[in-house]
Amino acid sequence: MAVAARSLGLLLPPSEGKASGGDGPSWSPDLGHFSALAVRRAQLVRALDAAGGGDERLLGVGGQHLIDARLANSFLTDNPCLPAWRRYTGVVWGALDPASLPAGVKRRAMSSVVVISGLLGLAALDDPIPEYRLKMGASLAPFGRLSTWWRPAIGEALTVWAGRRFVVDLLPNEHRAACSTARLRGVSVTFVERAGKVAGHDAKSAKGRLARHLLTSGGHPLDALESWVDARFDLVVTPIGR
Repeated sequence: MAVAARSLGLLLPPSEGKASGGDGPSWSPDLGHFSALAVRRAQLVRALDAAGGGDERLLGVGGQHLIDARLANSFLTDNPCLPAWRRYTGVVWGALDPASLPAGVKRRAMSSVVVISGLLGLAALDDPIPEYRLKMGASLAPFGRLSTWWRPAIGEALTVWAGRRFVVDLLPNEHRAACSTARLRGVSVTFVERAGKVAGHDAKSAKGRLARHLLTSGGHPLDALESWVDARFDLVVTPIGR
């Protein structure tokens, strides 16, 4: 499909796995490209502090993972930062492997990728972020389900960021729900097994590979989607538009 080149906007989820520690400054809610979300971020910090960092039900982990998550969530504004591309370490991010991108592609990634986060709302790849654990699908008092609570603020900020970008949405449903009021132009992508069923956890690595392919390909994002091939998964590409 020959279409005019258009700036890419790529929406990705965070990872539950995160690198610990940091070598940046202490985090504050107004850091990064999306400082307009600082008030809401600060509200979450206070709520997590009141909840003692969260319990097993809120955070979805137990044992030592729960202890570590509660500690990180209880000292968010004291925690040293890492840029988002170094903080996230899950399967998607391992396959994307931002550290190994060529310099020009890495610069493109910094301006093209936005992460949809339960704590941060939105984060660019070079935004300094703390170690934390808070899923977008969690329910945190007094706000309720975070995907619903975040929706108006994320919708407004994401609409401004998207501008004239062609957006490729690689989000799972709970993160996609938080973006549903954003006015975007582009496509959402769902991975399906060759047998036809919607792919689950096993598609995470494929999602990371597709994200890398989109960033390294020139031209229009639709051409990159058409040229992507995987041994196991096909893509269902659904238009979204303003």
